[in-house]
Amino acid sequence: MLEPFEKMQESESILKKYWKHDRFRPLQKEIIDSVLSGKDTFALLPTGGGKSVCFQIPALMQEGICLVISPLVALMKDQVANLQKLDIKAIALTGGIQSEEMITLLDNCQFGNYKFLYLSPERLQSDWILERIKNLPINLIAIDESHCVSQWGHDFRPAYLKISNLKTHFPKTPFLALTASATKTVLEDTIVQLKLETPVVFQQSFERPNLAYMVFEVDDKWFRMEQILKKYPNPSIIYVRNRKSCLDVSSQLQAIGIRSTYYHGGLSSKEKEGNMALWMDEKVQVIVATNAFGMGIDKSNVKTVIHIALPENLESYYQEAGRAGRDGEKAFAVILTSPSDRIHAESQFLAVLPDKAFLTNVYIKLCNYFQIAYGEGIDERFSFNLNQFCSQYQFPILKTFNAIQFLDRQGIVTLSQEYSQKVMVQFIIPSKEVIRYMSLNQDDELVILSLLRTYSGIYEVSAAINLSLIAKKSNTEEHKVAQILARLKEKEIIDYQAKNNDTSLVFNDVREDERTINRVSKYLENQNNQKKLQLESVLNYVSNKKTCKSNLLLSYFGETKSENCGICSFCTEQPLAKKDIQTVIEKIVTLLKEAPLNSREIEIITKNSTEDIIFAIQQLLEHDVIIVKPNNQYALKS
Repeated sequence: MLEPFEKMQESESILKKYWKHDRFRPLQKEIIDSVLSGKDTFALLPTGGGKSVCFQIPALMQEGICLVISPLVALMKDQVANLQKLDIKAIALTGGIQSEEMITLLDNCQFGNYKFLYLSPERLQSDWILERIKNLPINLIAIDESHCVSQWGHDFRPAYLKISNLKTHFPKTPFLALTASATKTVLEDTIVQLKLETPVVFQQSFERPNLAYMVFEVDDKWFRMEQILKKYPNPSIIYVRNRKSCLDVSSQLQAIGIRSTYYHGGLSSKEKEGNMALWMDEKVQVIVATNAFGMGIDKSNVKTVIHIALPENLESYYQEAGRAGRDGEKAFAVILTSPSDRIHAESQFLAVLPDKAFLTNVYIKLCNYFQIAYGEGIDERFSFNLNQFCSQYQFPILKTFNAIQFLDRQGIVTLSQEYSQKVMVQFIIPSKEVIRYMSLNQDDELVILSLLRTYSGIYEVSAAINLSLIAKKSNTEEHKVAQILARLKEKEIIDYQAKNNDTSLVFNDVREDERTINRVSKYLENQNNQKKLQLESVLNYVSNKKTCKSNLLLSYFGETKSENCGICSFCTEQPLAKKDIQTVIEKIVTLLKEAPLNSREIEIITKNSTEDIIFAIQQLLEHDVIIVKPNNQYALKS
């Protein structure tokens, strides 16, 4: 048995050997020491704090295998791949693995001297898997994204509640709960739900002194975004609402001379890696992304993170914003907002939440769709196409997906990650040739026009096509759309790839209709209420004009600070001293003697902030020094 000092010497040598670092980040050393002492431990390390090292190093220092429970399949695969590159034996039991293969993998864990076994919490609900795990020499149980165990967290998963059962089978094995974002309520609830025994809690402050949190209310988001990116031509991330916006925004940035690429969940692994490499190697300044981007990203010199749509909750926002300024240099986390954003956010996040009646309807229709009789269906597996299912029953796609995802998280069904046929299309001949083809082949014209109108940029890059949507827009049957696409490929008009995913839906319980849904309806109600409260917190964050933005975030996560940060949009937009405002007023008067100007032109020339310009203009208008012309230009009153 190693003494504490010897343990830490060894941990530092392991850190250097595998991760090439000479010293630990804040709290890592203390967390590792706690785990090695056999204590249950809770580690709340904000994004970029290096959570994985906290369980990987103590696992390598001891005999046996570390069990890592995580809900993020992509992150599990990424960590396993990275460990394997370091010649550390690791396995992940992810979705899509058949029982026979899983038995082999678990045999490898038991007899093959593996150090890490990654699995989702849902896997623990399979009795035979739990039986196999009970026979493994587990030296540490790490629960990543542990906030998922709390109903008050931003991603509650009931399967996490079963993790505490492992305490019965491994009473002397320490638990390490890890998360990057949890309020005080979530932290306390997580400790209770995981049944951690007098845990040692390590909590790094949420404060980021070098990160300026900025919220700008603007009429023209594009103009302000261009200003920011050209003022700070350093690596930047722009978060957008959906996949289509990724391509649109990236293309528009390229058009104004800002090098850009994009990233979203619908790209192939090769495309993701290629686009990521362009940004990581700084061959482009900006990566435009959905919230699928970020797991495992460790680029220290990101200068600016810009959200041009409101985030779903402050936990997600804190993590995404926190990807800026990890090198300690001043950086900016910017939200650009406009009056219509509240409506868009409520539509995107709240209108698509299924209520109990809708959830029941979807579940019953799923059973009917696959002809499952009442009292039957357990362990039955079916190929599943979400678009076809929604089309047959006239269900809205996103709301239906949320309903099925909820059923999945409750363990009623298991839905594989991919849920539709993937069809990729790109036009490879000039647009004038496409027009010529349509004039000669009018039977294909409606489908081609629907493609061109629905998918902007389909000439530049390959686009993922929704066949049922194109069929509906072109008033054509879906199989005929596929035939037309195949014909266009044969004539070398498009590049067309159709790939049937091994998409499946497994029913984990017998069909009992309302009784099945009644068992989980309280979780649905809690989830919906929680999402509404979280969105309200976001709306308060962007609309509050009386509090330092950094302090608002700290308060949300249960920290208090009396001093303002001095660098956020609230702190920097405080009214200028009277003499400074007078200077701005004099600048404006001097400019308007030359020619009328609008507020944007005045801002660009004077290099003062929007807020100061507006305040000075209001003063000039109130004192009848200037007038507003019909074209929104300001001129001196004659």
